[in-house]
Amino acid sequence: MHLIFAFRRYTAFLACVAGLVLVLQPLGLAQSRPQKSEAPSGNGKKNVRPTPPTEEERKKAEEEKKRAEEERNAVAEDVVEKVESNIVNVDTVVYNKKTGQIITGLKKENFAIFENGVKQDITSFATPESPITVTLILEYSRWTEMLGQAAGGGFEPGVYEVVRPVAQFLSGFIKPPNDYASVIAFDMRPTPLTDYTNNPKRLQDVVSLLLQNTPAFRENNLFDSIKLALVGGKADSVVLENSKKDTQEYAGMADLRAKRKAIILVASGINTFSKSSYDDVRRVIQESGIPIYIISTGNLFFKKYEHLLGPMDTLQGMPGTLTFLQARNTMDTFAKESGGKHYAMTFTTEAGGYLNDINTLLRNQYSLAYDLGENHLPGKKYKLDVKVDVDGDGQYDDKAFVVQHRPFYTTKKAPAAQKKS
Repeated sequence: MHLIFAFRRYTAFLACVAGLVLVLQPLGLAQSRPQKSEAPSGNGKKNVRPTPPTEEERKKAEEEKKRAEEERNAVAEDVVEKVESNIVNVDTVVYNKKTGQIITGLKKENFAIFENGVKQDITSFATPESPITVTLILEYSRWTEMLGQAAGGGFEPGVYEVVRPVAQFLSGFIKPPNDYASVIAFDMRPTPLTDYTNNPKRLQDVVSLLLQNTPAFRENNLFDSIKLALVGGKADSVVLENSKKDTQEYAGMADLRAKRKAIILVASGINTFSKSSYDDVRRVIQESGIPIYIISTGNLFFKKYEHLLGPMDTLQGMPGTLTFLQARNTMDTFAKESGGKHYAMTFTTEAGGYLNDINTLLRNQYSLAYDLGENHLPGKKYKLDVKVDVDGDGQYDDKAFVVQHRPFYTTKKAPAAQKKS
């Protein structure tokens, strides 16, 4: 298997983990299992995915799109082609600017959405009670191991820097049967470990799989991994499904029917091996509207060894100061433009607090939406601004409260065949 899960011998794994039981015991996750677990018995809900659109629904949508296209073409107008009518979703969290306290109990009437300064009619509104669906993306490469070991003083496997936050979230914050989670690990390319599931045993098997293996490759495919999680595509077969196929089509979060969706990314922020460019993945993030909450582990190493690093990468491939700074800026951008948040971890003990904060934000998101009008050009960026009137006095409370949301959205580009020459 090309990916990162090279076997450790069972006895060697027990010896390695024995000294770390006290660290991982609160998570209840230091268990040794075979490389590919048997199909989970659990409650029978193996690999339950929130149902994507059916084939019939897809065909119906295509027929409706074709009909609308024919109607537009029937009238000869020398105008730029417009994007078909759509809905813009905006997830928001409201909190007090001074105290940081999250504000709950708000209604549709408390919010206002502005697009390029023009107020829009809110056509859909959901309160924070609905379940969440998350995809966890983690960097699991030789870089992860090396940077983690150096940052932790070599007292435990370096990959624990990324495994520990994933283990804590899967065990402590996913609430079956209504919450769903999937996990994608990446080195030189992304590999789904489990498809969306609400089975606790399945989630525990993911952590066991990570603990009993060692990263195999040095490259980091960050951009392609985010793109796969958001819009899907061809990927390695899901590891825990024990499929005989090498690859399969993986559906991204954009196709899921879930009221609240989010991505949690645990990685250094260093990208070395992606087909997608930085601009490509930014556009995907902007179009999806799915918040990305990031715990960046590269800062652990950088803060400890910054004084020993040169400005540029070495001939041996060791990242320099500029690479770490660029990685942090990349994470900042992805979090901000998605409406999520970036946590640059300095000490491993901070992970629990970050996860609590992420969970609180996810559990208190308001989901707003408005209809996308007809006068929108393909591939253009539109600024979003959400204002809140907490006390209902008719005045927006910009000075006292912060409304966290994505700052803009980007319409999809027109298909190449339909572009005007």
